[in-house]
Amino acid sequence: MIIHFHIRFYTKLGESLFVLGNSNALGNENIVKAVPMNYLNHNFWHARIELSEKDMQEGEFRYKYIFREDNGNQIIEWESDRVIDINAYKANEIVLYDTWNDAGAVDNVFYSKPFANVFFQSQPEKQKQAKKYTHEFKVKAAVLQKDEVVCMVGGNEPLCDWDTKTPVLLSQDGNWWKTTIDFSGQSFPVTYKYGVYNVKDKKFVRYETGNNRSLTDHISKNRLTVVHDGFVRMPLDVWKGAGTAVPVFSLRSRNSFGTGEFTDIKLLVDWAKTCGLKMIQLLPINDTTATHTWKDSYPYAAISAFALHPLYLNLKKVAGEENLPSLTALKKKQEELNALPVVDYEAVLKIKLEIIKELYQLHKDDFKNDKNYFQFFDLNRYWLVPYAAFCYLRDKYGTADVSLWQAHAKYDEDAIEKLVDISQPHYDEIALHYFTQYHLNLQLKEATAYAHRNGIIVKGDLPIGIARKSADAWVNPDLYSMDKQAGAPPDDFAIKGQNWGFPTYNWKKMQQDDYAWWRQRFEQMGNYFDAFRIDHILGFFRIWAIPLDAVEGILGRFVPAIPVHVDELYGRGISFSPSRYCEPFIDDFTLDKIFNVHANYVREHFLDRNGGSYKLKPHFNTQRKVERYFCDQPKDEFHHFIKYGLFDVISNIILIEEEGSDMQQFHFRINMDSVTSFQQLDWHSKEELKKLYVDYFYYRQDNLWMKEAMQKLPALKRNTDMLVFGEDLGMVPNCVPDVMKRLGLLSLEIQRMPKDPKTQFFHPNNAPYMSLVTPATHDMSTVRGWWEEDKNTTQLFYNNILGHYGKAPQFCDASICKEILQQHLYSPAMWCVFQLQDFLGISEKLRRENPNDERINNPANPEHYWRYRMHLTLEDLLQQKDFNEELKGLVAASGRGN
Repeated sequence: MIIHFHIRFYTKLGESLFVLGNSNALGNENIVKAVPMNYLNHNFWHARIELSEKDMQEGEFRYKYIFREDNGNQIIEWESDRVIDINAYKANEIVLYDTWNDAGAVDNVFYSKPFANVFFQSQPEKQKQAKKYTHEFKVKAAVLQKDEVVCMVGGNEPLCDWDTKTPVLLSQDGNWWKTTIDFSGQSFPVTYKYGVYNVKDKKFVRYETGNNRSLTDHISKNRLTVVHDGFVRMPLDVWKGAGTAVPVFSLRSRNSFGTGEFTDIKLLVDWAKTCGLKMIQLLPINDTTATHTWKDSYPYAAISAFALHPLYLNLKKVAGEENLPSLTALKKKQEELNALPVVDYEAVLKIKLEIIKELYQLHKDDFKNDKNYFQFFDLNRYWLVPYAAFCYLRDKYGTADVSLWQAHAKYDEDAIEKLVDISQPHYDEIALHYFTQYHLNLQLKEATAYAHRNGIIVKGDLPIGIARKSADAWVNPDLYSMDKQAGAPPDDFAIKGQNWGFPTYNWKKMQQDDYAWWRQRFEQMGNYFDAFRIDHILGFFRIWAIPLDAVEGILGRFVPAIPVHVDELYGRGISFSPSRYCEPFIDDFTLDKIFNVHANYVREHFLDRNGGSYKLKPHFNTQRKVERYFCDQPKDEFHHFIKYGLFDVISNIILIEEEGSDMQQFHFRINMDSVTSFQQLDWHSKEELKKLYVDYFYYRQDNLWMKEAMQKLPALKRNTDMLVFGEDLGMVPNCVPDVMKRLGLLSLEIQRMPKDPKTQFFHPNNAPYMSLVTPATHDMSTVRGWWEEDKNTTQLFYNNILGHYGKAPQFCDASICKEILQQHLYSPAMWCVFQLQDFLGISEKLRRENPNDERINNPANPEHYWRYRMHLTLEDLLQQKDFNEELKGLVAASGRGN
């Protein structure tokens, strides 16, 4: 059998196309063996293959196209549904006419998991197909209303001579709408167009947009033409959804145990459905238990990227009816913890872990014989066994720091298999973690399945990092750069930057197995979620890497980055010397400015004379050393002031040396012009450094960072059918919007964090369709809290964004909250999501009394205790009929309702 491939694609000199498939003739999915195509004309590229008898025996084959740019980069088209069933076609020659599927095409979003599995589930009845045919047409169209099907009309008799009363109706077959046409005796080219037809009303609804389509072809014996026409050209921005964002630990129900639990998600679903919402967005839910203290409340520092947090387990559901009496004694304690205004993380987790141990002993015999458990274990063995071993050793040695363990400090798979063997006397202490994860898995799956049945999707959160003291770092330390800390550069919410403490990723090592660890993470998230947010997606372009001896994020730099060479400095006439630029600049002016009346105290205790200036004593020459020293000092205002002043002294530098460059290459210290080291340079050096600084941060890195992202993100996105959002906030490189658009990733647009540096606020009306708009995230104060933070900012917002005259109210009343809510609901963005607190803000009756109690996290405080909890139960919220009806009406009026 001979197959001809034609692909519509416009190219320029130096660019080329290939076709790749799962047969020998198409390279067996080996991109190196892809079949080169030939330029046919300005419309098409062409390739011809002949299938062997062995290929024919396979029955069907899949294929896709590859575009090679003139710089050698290869882009694989996004289409994954090009399938030819050879045995189904009675022909010796098949001619394919295909349309390139771009990853950034908005249409592709509607074939992701939320739409395919939850929103768009109906399958219309199949239409009659011609049994004798010369051509088969296939096209995709996701956004159709009930009883609507794709239809086709054109300029000849088989296509009804443009008569829309009796169009050719297509049948849905998987993701494709298709029909067969017999063009025997017809002349070419054939012009045609797709449309939408309502089969219930027997009425033509509309044509697709754009020009007529045209097919130039001919008919011969034993020849079949298959046309893949891409997408029906229809307006897609009519589909919009709204949702709520809330951490699981923040949920409150009458039956939960001092914290939100997976079972509470069902009540949240009931409320969301009542109000016409379509999405529930959660924070990370992975196990963070490293110290068994409140410091583990930080949900982005998981000890496993795969294990769920025991905090979220509903004990009654695990116990079962027959064992409920064993929990009766805890009812009073449960009521006490559940009545607290916030989560008492340590108390809740301590009790839960104790009860889980008792429940394991009660259930262990049945549990170990459960077929469903064995299936779960087999599917998750690759992470579950190391995780359980890590937890056992953490508790045995009293620390998650593997370097302090007496045995197994270095992971060895064979040794761990022996450690977890069922014959070991401590096996129950290992299997306890299997038991816990199994039930967490059951409860979360039950909750998300309930959401799906009610037409609501659940969106997860993929943290950019993993905890330094984690099972992941223990098992695969080579995948991470353990000598670095990940964080973020300074912004308006954290002026010293952020230091998350995570190791950075060793991307070169990860690339060697095609990012297997990331693909496993995506697969694990896909077990529970329909969509997910990539936390700090900028980390896939470059990461803010901080030395281990630094405490504050201000001392970090971007990795990778093209450094500044010493010759660039000399060539600009800059008065450069390594010690002056790369070491802390400490003179009397600097000391007086930072420490004021305490400058002499600092000179005496922490500094040595160095000619006309000073240098730090060896015991205090890094931020980490200073931090350790002050751990043993009184925790008063004076010592706090001195400690952070010394941090500022240590960060009073201009350049950071590229490691191993022998003082030949350098990176700029962020916010260079704010330090006295820079301010006291000569005028010429300052002006030239400013120019070089702007080039370094805003121009020279763009191509490098785009290349980095395009090596990782396309391969990872291809491994999931979830809808992917990117948290593209902070110091965003120019290349980021382009990459996200090319890959079909939805951006995050926040009113008080505009991406345009020329504006103070972002207006939701200006959001792109492929985005999610929100007034605030979990890292910010709520709308009400923000309103009271800065009166000048609030005044500008009140006049310029809300469009009101006069003085802004001192407090954010319900009407203002509602106004901001409506601004977002009417945005052109596909998704509009609010923190639950901001929804409640539109009701004077339901809102919390103090808006400062509504904040989930303060990123400027590395010691923040994550403990926010709803102040009313979900059951009570469901009973607020007036409020729920009002909110449902607001959502419906904006076109985002059910």
